[in-house]
This record gives sequence, C-alpha cells and structure tokens, in this order.
Amino acid sequence: MLPSLYISHGSPMLALEPGESGPALKALAEALPRPQAILVVSAHWESSQLLLSGNAHPETWHDFHGFPPPLYAVQYPAPGAPELAEKIAGLLTEAGLPAGIDPERPFDHGTWVPLSLMYPQADIPVIQLSLPSRLGPAFQTRVGQALAGLRQRGILLIGSGSITHNLGELDWRAGPEVVTPWAKEFRDWMVERLEANDEAALHDYRRQAPHAARNHPRDEHLLPLYFARGAGEHFSQVHRGFTLGALGMDIYRFD
Repeated sequence: MLPSLYISHGSPMLALEPGESGPALKALAEALPRPQAILVVSAHWESSQLLLSGNAHPETWHDFHGFPPPLYAVQYPAPGAPELAEKIAGLLTEAGLPAGIDPERPFDHGTWVPLSLMYPQADIPVIQLSLPSRLGPAFQTRVGQALAGLRQRGILLIGSGSITHNLGELDWRAGPEVVTPWAKEFRDWMVERLEANDEAALHDYRRQAPHAARNHPRDEHLLPLYFARGAGEHFSQVHRGFTLGALGMDIYRFD
C-alpha cells in the first residue's frame, strides 16, 4: 500500500536546482510501488470550498515571477483523470465534505515542481485537490481521513507545502549549512509532536509551537501536512534540511 506524503517544495527553482531534495525525492519515488494516479493538495490552490481538478490535459502553470527564463520553459505534461476526480468528489461528499470540480485547473508549481523530480516521465495521471485554507488544520485532517482508503487503490496522496515558509526573512545568499534558529526550533517542535501523534497540539500549533507566526505568517504551506497526516498513521522522516537559511525542505511520510 502506498503511503501519504508531505513534501516541502521550496522555491520553484527546485525544478532546475534540486540540491539535496532532488535525490531524496527520486529515491523515494523509486522505492514506492508505481502509483495508478497521484492526488496533490498544493499550498498554491487556495479556495473557499473543496474543488478537484477535472481537466483531462492540464497545462503547466508557471505561477511565479522574476525567475530565470529556463524555468518558464519547464513543462510537466502529465494527464489528468476527470472520472477519478468525480469519484473522489463523491467520497468527500459522502464524508460530509462537499466537493466540486474545476474543469480547467492547470498544475501549479506546488504540484509540478516536486513531481518533475519524482516522476520525470510525467506519465502518471495527476489530480489536484484545493485547499480551503481558512478552515484550518482540523479540517485538513478530516479531508485526509476521508481519502485514506485511496492509498489501498494505488493512489499516491501528497500534501505539498513547506514546513517553514517566511519568504520575507530568507537569506538568498545563504548556503545549505546556514539554518536560522527560530526556523529550526519550529521544525523540531513539529517533528516531536508528529512522532508523539499529539493531534491536539498539532491542531493548536499556532498557540503552542515556538515562533509559529514567524515561520508561517499565513499557514497555507503548512496545512497540506495535516492532509497527509490525516490520510496515514505512522510518521517517519524521509529528508530534513533547510535552504536560504529559513526555508524548511523536510519530506515526511505516513504509512
């Protein structure tokens, strides 16, 4: 059975400069059974309600500005899966989590950047599930729980965000050896709570975790973690690290 994953996707430049995360993602994908399809909750599709991408041929959306031209040439032409999206919408609705279909949604970089390193052939169908970010961590846990059974059907569930995400305090000249203490303290607290399976503290991270608001001025990049955790049980770390001083690049799995 496939796990559910939480992937810190970092800067869009990860697609061209994979650093230490690239080999970790490649090795992870090679160690897993080949998925029948992939479902991604990306930090970059916020919404007021749950929506699934129903596009049979999603475009690669370069949803960022100011990066080198080669990055805008990267394409990830994986197919969509409209029929599967409809079935997943039904599962969510049956669980009391009404979901609709967006027939035109492209792949944002929270989806295509990590997948380009995991499955570069782009030959596995991919669906995106939106993030109603205002509903918070407990809601994402419920979404993950409602879809946990998909793992037994060969569908890889991924939450794509960043374990820390304060773009205003990054050091764009820092090497990988530079780690900002306040970012590390937050990451370590999250790992401790995940290892302890302390759901109450995790849901209340905004009050309990050290430097929570500093690491996540908004929490859209952390919320996909709760989706991944809700869809799995046993937590383990695949990769740990930081780039640019304070941008956490951790990868977690839930079996």
